[in-house]
Amino acid sequence: MAGSSGAGGVIVCFDIGGTTIKGAYAHGPQEVVPVPRVPTPIDDFDEFVRQLAGVIEAAPQKPSCVALSIAGIVDPDTNAMIVANIPCIHGRNLVADLERFLKLPVVVANDADCFALTEATYGAGKGHDIVFGAILGSGVGGGLVVRGELINQNGGYAGEWGHGPISALQAGVPARSVPQFACGCGQTGCLDAICSARGLERIHHHLHSRNLTSLEIIDCWEQGNEQAEKTISVYVDLLTGPLAVLVNLTGASLIPVGGGLSNASGLIKRLDEQTRARTLRKFRWPLVVPAQARVEPGLIGAAILGFQRLEQTLEMQKAEA
Repeated sequence: MAGSSGAGGVIVCFDIGGTTIKGAYAHGPQEVVPVPRVPTPIDDFDEFVRQLAGVIEAAPQKPSCVALSIAGIVDPDTNAMIVANIPCIHGRNLVADLERFLKLPVVVANDADCFALTEATYGAGKGHDIVFGAILGSGVGGGLVVRGELINQNGGYAGEWGHGPISALQAGVPARSVPQFACGCGQTGCLDAICSARGLERIHHHLHSRNLTSLEIIDCWEQGNEQAEKTISVYVDLLTGPLAVLVNLTGASLIPVGGGLSNASGLIKRLDEQTRARTLRKFRWPLVVPAQARVEPGLIGAAILGFQRLEQTLEMQKAEA
């Protein structure tokens, strides 16, 4: 289903960020033509709708569907959006509201889910039944894809492995104490707070009382700096335990990694080696790998979801005929 050629016509895709809205016209999941970005109206829902409508009205033909990738979550119990950085859509039933204004079917998904779906369909995870796409950047997130479809069919929290009080109190070789940092989600001890790029910086400051950016820490580590090596040792130890549990729990046979930290090939290689050493299944191939779909995975994932929605609708219509 995910590999549809797009028989339902054009789909308008959006990747909604806190600053800009990326748009594209998709004639198929791999035929995605981006359009100029527009600013994200974070406090004005009417203007938010107008920005989307402007892109939709300029489509080369009448769209069959609108698909959004967004840095937020659809609450599966209420259908309300949880989007901290775009107040005008936070708490809304965004699908219902947009369908009412745009007069088109609308699909909304978390951006990490869209990334994972893109990787599972066309990226590093192609050919694997179960793929967990992990984000290591300004935050720690992810999405789970099983046989070409997201586990989060109606929104939800699956894949949010960055949250919850699960970070270890000691890590590294030799073991060093690690603070339980407060997280933006309201909890303490989340991976998001200690294994994101900012978390890597917090670890370095805790160990060495030095303020370096994550890029500087990795650069120093690659040059053999002893302090950076201690920081990376703690970071990798903190992260690979939860990754191994995730693999044991889901059966994922590949973990493509996106986000800024995925650009550090040596770091990804070390995460792979130590994660595989901790999993029950003994993998004969790299398990934790850099993502391959580097160009607009949010838009491509949204396109895949849009065409899946169209195919499901067609199948229902055939069944009712």
